[in-house]
Amino acid sequence: MTEKTTPEVHSDAGRFWEEHYSSRDGATGRRVNPLLVEIATGLAPATALDLGCGAGGDTLWLAGAGWRVTAVDVSGTATARVADAARERGLGDLVHAERHDLAVGFPEGRFDLVTALYLQSPFDLPRTQVLRTAARALTPGGRLLVVDHGSIAPWSWNQDHDPSHPTPHEIAADLALEPDGWSIERAASPRRIASGPDGRTAEVVDHVLLIRRTTG
Repeated sequence: MTEKTTPEVHSDAGRFWEEHYSSRDGATGRRVNPLLVEIATGLAPATALDLGCGAGGDTLWLAGAGWRVTAVDVSGTATARVADAARERGLGDLVHAERHDLAVGFPEGRFDLVTALYLQSPFDLPRTQVLRTAARALTPGGRLLVVDHGSIAPWSWNQDHDPSHPTPHEIAADLALEPDGWSIERAASPRRIASGPDGRTAEVVDHVLLIRRTTG
């Protein structure tokens, strides 16, 4: 298990997310996303990149399934806790945690799976460019999974009641990937019952986009 700290995280976003995670118990929000489980279960474990790993539920689930995971977050508290949790579970050799600000750079390497689950922020983030770079970091046959909030949960940090929720097809169009190099395997907006950190439940909408790289 290795953890890398980069110098370019001293930003409003970095401070916001550092305060967000340092003020919460480390295990809070560590559930794996069910959409990731659904999609990744049928894939052969290889290399994965978890963008905005947060509390680490997705990273730890992937590592437990045999994936070698690079876990990235702008919060040093988040990445340190993911590193500790991986070691505690005997998954240290499969997890590399990297503190990194995606607004100014992107992790090195090529990956068979890149996840961007709820990669949404109250601060400026060149999200389309980040996702386009993520798609280009895929190995041939690799997949990019994007899951966005399509509605607002009562416990969300974002209670803007007039938000922009681009559809999966709109997200794909913004990426402007060449059709002979990438294909859309799934674009859907399923509903589910979600549980919040305080035990509340609510029906929410997810916007799901799964893109596969078809050529090198």
